[in-house]
Amino acid sequence: MTSEHPRTLRLLHVEDNIGDVRLVAEALKEAGWVHQSVVVSDGIEALDYLRRRGQYTNASRPDLILLDLNLPKKSGLEVLAEIKSDTRLGHIPVAVFTTSSAPLDITRAYGLHASCYVTKPADLDDLFRVIAIMAKFWSNTAKLPQVIGL
Repeated sequence: MTSEHPRTLRLLHVEDNIGDVRLVAEALKEAGWVHQSVVVSDGIEALDYLRRRGQYTNASRPDLILLDLNLPKKSGLEVLAEIKSDTRLGHIPVAVFTTSSAPLDITRAYGLHASCYVTKPADLDDLFRVIAIMAKFWSNTAKLPQVIGL
């Protein structure tokens, strides 16, 4: 069952390619996804944000993490492993959104408890279509955990 009024989601987008950041932001806007988005550009920064360290001491906990695998400083798979092994973060859904369609990456991501694995389409129309599908699913269909006291 879907809601006619999608909820506002807090999205953490972990992506180092500024072009992909802009395309995803535009696709989300076009899809009408009601969200608050924070973008970080490497694995260390993602973990600092999630653990509220350094400049992120007042960061809000995201409802969903959109995670690229090919990141500087700490790979997306390393970030995913740390998120899912941390009792304060492990409940947050992580949607892997990456260029890799390698079977080993897919298997590893699911083995680390990724919520879903989506390969970024190379075609712009397909990218916008996929983002719209993801936006509708995460904002209208999926039931996300409500965390109290974290």
